[in-house]
Amino acid sequence: MKLAIGADHAGFELKELLREHLVLRGVEVVDKGNTIYDKLDDYPDYAKAVCFAVNNGEAERGIIICGSGVGACMTANKVKGIRACLCHDTYSARQGVEHDAMNVLCLGARIVGSALAKELVDAFLSVEFSNEERHVRRLNKMKELENN
Repeated sequence: MKLAIGADHAGFELKELLREHLVLRGVEVVDKGNTIYDKLDDYPDYAKAVCFAVNNGEAERGIIICGSGVGACMTANKVKGIRACLCHDTYSARQGVEHDAMNVLCLGARIVGSALAKELVDAFLSVEFSNEERHVRRLNKMKELENN
């Protein structure tokens, strides 16, 4: 698995911790920044970089981290082809992939602790989209909305 990860200043410390966790799991990590702590940076820049990496095939999935995760999620879902979800529980992180083809996990560094963040990432990466007819049908309905 190749995964893009990005975070603003609020998520920087958690991104670094998760990057190490992912590498230990054997995941190839594409770090889309920020690569240094910069209290004046903006989460849309890193959300965009992660989403573009997913869309252009540089990574299979992505993780974006900001303070609450809300802004990163809102930004990510503006990018055609991205299905980003803010998750605080492992069920949603897993089911979002299996049933809804979620390809970007958003996390709030001020909301979830490091142990839970690792569990969320592990759940997100542990499954694939089911390709069940009902889930494909629903996914296609979502994709139709991107063209409106």
